[in-house]
Amino acid sequence: MKPEAEWIDALLDPERPPPPGLRTWNGSDPARRFAVYRNNVTVSLVDALADGFPVTQQLVGEKFFRAMAREFVRAAPPRSPLLVGYGGEFPTFIAAFSPAAGLPYLADTARLELACIRAYHAADAAPVAPDRIGALLDDTDILAASRFCLHPSLHIVQSPWAVASLWAAHQGHGEITGIDPAVEENAWILRSDLQVAVLRMRAGDCLFASTLQRGATLAEAAELARVGDPDFDLPACLAVLLRERLITAIEQ
Repeated sequence: MKPEAEWIDALLDPERPPPPGLRTWNGSDPARRFAVYRNNVTVSLVDALADGFPVTQQLVGEKFFRAMAREFVRAAPPRSPLLVGYGGEFPTFIAAFSPAAGLPYLADTARLELACIRAYHAADAAPVAPDRIGALLDDTDILAASRFCLHPSLHIVQSPWAVASLWAAHQGHGEITGIDPAVEENAWILRSDLQVAVLRMRAGDCLFASTLQRGATLAEAAELARVGDPDFDLPACLAVLLRERLITAIEQ
């Protein structure tokens, strides 16, 4: 094993001894000093997860969350010195974490919070001018064949659980006691005026937006959305895209 790998393993696993050859400048016990450093590293990573996934923590309580987060830190240490991106694998870890099996919506809640993090830090992009969109609306053939580029902050979460409502309740919008977690919800997550918004949308809206993101024409995306959701309402969905200024380019 390479020295770097030995160091990382010892740093994250409290059962391992300190790396061989460790010395201190003042003659103090290197094992004790390393244990303090190991604890500080783990605590800082757990704190980063708590900051990024506050609703997930509120759903299980601080003690449970921090114990779960410590296990994640040991299983998936950061690959970058930038902690803002740490936790990308956390939702998947939660889904397989057996002590959390009693809360089947917890992993998708974390997935929604991860989308919020990514939306907040996404690149910026100016919306298309309204007059250009207005001109397209007057020519349905050109409109149907157009490809819409959507804002980089737009993320889509679809879940069999009421994760958008749970998230909103923890932002002070509604009472959590009135939420039935076993209700399917779909959401658009986006950044607007430096604030992240979570919009509850229909399944067809999510399919439409994700298909546009893959480069399909408006007609292709609308057709797939109607197949997946017979109640898909294209004008209503376009109205939300325009209201939230999510159309950043139109290719014809």
